[in-house]
Amino acid sequence: MKPTYLAAFSSLGVIAIGAVWWLAIPAPDKSASETAIDTERGRVLYAENCASCHGADLEGQPNWRDTGPDGRLPAPPHDRSGHTWHHSDQILFSYTKLGGKELMRKQGSEFDSGMPGFGDKLTDQEINDVLGFIKSTWPERERKAQAARTEAEQEG
Repeated sequence: MKPTYLAAFSSLGVIAIGAVWWLAIPAPDKSASETAIDTERGRVLYAENCASCHGADLEGQPNWRDTGPDGRLPAPPHDRSGHTWHHSDQILFSYTKLGGKELMRKQGSEFDSGMPGFGDKLTDQEINDVLGFIKSTWPERERKAQAARTEAEQEG
């Protein structure tokens, strides 16, 4: 096969993989994303649904960067010391709604995340409220970086 054809097929493969990845991530209901975020309700929902793993003060579990005996990573912090702010709104929403393992499976990965999905327990608006609460605790630098990542993903 000529190098030109090989390059063309490789490019098409990359585009196809990107399209499958993008389609695997569910978008929040328009009604939820267009509704104002209620950070107070998000704080309450976080305490009820997330704090048992991610900590009452968003501090995460100890040694969250190290794989545990079960092969899973402990719950990371959602404060500035963690990596939550490194991800776009779409990724954060999908990870919360589907759960880590299911989202990874849809992307072709067998990563065994311990993060459960909350799509059957919380509405899209409630998930957005929780994420809004988490983001409201970040310093300006982290909020701006996360917003820029979200914007870049939406444009791309």
